[in-house]
Amino acid sequence: MIAKFKIILEMIKFEHTIFALPFAFTGALLALDGLPSWSQAFWIIVAMVGARSAAMGFNRWADRKIDAENPRTRTRALPLGLVTPGQVLVFIAVSSAILMVAAYMLNPLSFYLSPLALAIVFFYSYTKRFTFLAHAFLGLAISGAPMGAWIAVTGRFELPALVLGTAVLFWLLGFDILYALQDLDFDRASGLHSIPQRFGIRTSLWISRVSHGVTMFALFSLYWLLPVGLYYFSGVLTALGLIVYEHSLVKENDLSKLNMAFFNMNGWISVTIFMFTLLDVLM
Repeated sequence: MIAKFKIILEMIKFEHTIFALPFAFTGALLALDGLPSWSQAFWIIVAMVGARSAAMGFNRWADRKIDAENPRTRTRALPLGLVTPGQVLVFIAVSSAILMVAAYMLNPLSFYLSPLALAIVFFYSYTKRFTFLAHAFLGLAISGAPMGAWIAVTGRFELPALVLGTAVLFWLLGFDILYALQDLDFDRASGLHSIPQRFGIRTSLWISRVSHGVTMFALFSLYWLLPVGLYYFSGVLTALGLIVYEHSLVKENDLSKLNMAFFNMNGWISVTIFMFTLLDVLM
């Protein structure tokens, strides 16, 4: 059982949960203009781990047949038979329960919204079968991290939470378009939908850049909507530099730098925003 559990954690890239956490805690910091309690921080972490584990597990389960046909993904655990679909479904159920327990421990509104959060992240896994806007649905799912954390520490939903959620939605949208460039040929051959499959490489790169432009506009807007200072502003400027550098690596006629180092670097954007926001609060 332990061996199977380790395989599932590797299958869902559990260690990448850390890249979803910074935007969640950024939401909590901005909502409070201070630090959350130890209890709130603990249950936010538990909720994030449960939500992401359930989402990734469901995505791997829903896409198991597609992954078996894609040269890039056919070595994943499910296509290889290292774990069974039934075992993954049990993992998804347990992860979903963990999210709902954590949400219950935070406040009633978080608990009432937790089934909606699960519905959104599960629905995303099917969107590439019928719409090229699948990237936007993934962005919507990830935007639940900062908005959910905002609700977790305040018990209410406010305009700045929506602005921060919009920033994360378009950050993920722009990034996922770049990620989808790897599967352009496979998507076309398999009848799957994506922005690169629909519009080609050049237009997709511009859509990604515009999406990240929306992200930066939303993050800068929070400087005027909330009582944040120059540390936060400096963090957004630093994130802007990272995004500009990220896009300089990808060219229409050269996608060779679309490797794991590139994708991991994208995670540092959320870490940067969080660290500078934390510094702003502490100072």
